[in-house]
Amino acid sequence: MRIDLSLPTMFQTADLAALVLLFVSWFTIGWVTEHPPAGRPSVSILMMRFRREWMLQFITRDPRIFDSNILASLREGTAFFASACMIATGGILALIGNAEQLQGLAQEFDFSRGAAVLWEAKLLVTMFFVVNAFLKFVWSHRLFGYCAIMMAAVPNDPNDPVAPQRAQQAADLNITAARSFNSGLRSVYFAMGSLGWLAGPWALIAGVTVVLFVTWRREFASASRRAIMRCLPPPRRHDPATPPASEPPHPPQ
Repeated sequence: MRIDLSLPTMFQTADLAALVLLFVSWFTIGWVTEHPPAGRPSVSILMMRFRREWMLQFITRDPRIFDSNILASLREGTAFFASACMIATGGILALIGNAEQLQGLAQEFDFSRGAAVLWEAKLLVTMFFVVNAFLKFVWSHRLFGYCAIMMAAVPNDPNDPVAPQRAQQAADLNITAARSFNSGLRSVYFAMGSLGWLAGPWALIAGVTVVLFVTWRREFASASRRAIMRCLPPPRRHDPATPPASEPPHPPQ
């Protein structure tokens, strides 16, 4: 049995550097978004406060149709993106499996068969991000379902001592679902950026740079962030958007 070791040798230094930049940027922006500096929280962290405030207001709201409609719209969004990722995954697999089409495209540009295999490897990188996004969206959809059940378990009586605790549990599930949804969106962004590799390593570097800038700006320097910062709810429990030293005492549960 002969093992073909020609594929690694076809990667140039620029290709490997661009590939490392892609994954390092994806991991770094995800970490910074979820663990931002205390003095500059991201939009995702700021929205945690509003999600907790939503659940506290949910306790005294009657009827609760408004809350159920919001949660239904969140679940529809995750289902839409999960379906789109499934379609994209099928398209990439079909393109990789149709070797003749890639080989014909390679011959059109006077490339060798090795170049066609290299294109397949590049598509696998894009498929990695698409599949990761699909898994994140599916898990987010399920967590929003758990949140709906937990919200249904919140007593209608605001004076019930169990109500605040159940509301905080629902908020925790809502926040976890949103975190998974945001992670899926980032994977979609970088999947689109990774397609630049088909045009060469420098195109991949340019695509990653654009995606990284757009993602950072939306989380840390966007007009929506300034709007959210105008009137923040008080932190509930431990909120990464506020340093622990300046966090007021927790409300009684």
